[in-house]
Amino acid sequence: MTTESPRWFTSSYSDNGGQCVEIAINLTASRGVVPVRDSKSPAGPVLNVAAGSFTSFVAGVRAGEFGTV
Repeated sequence: MTTESPRWFTSSYSDNGGQCVEIAINLTASRGVVPVRDSKSPAGPVLNVAAGSFTSFVAGVRAGEFGTV
């Protein structure tokens, strides 16, 4: 078991007044997950998304499968 801490970051495209999520991809290889949290609540809950599912989600966003907000 690893004791590595998540290294959180937001996308460089996230300049929208704080309505962002942060991810920690440094745990993908060791744990097989991509932790995701609300940037406004760093002490709040963390959603651990399976690495393959996160990859599929990002591919869908890039392909425009979710429309725009």
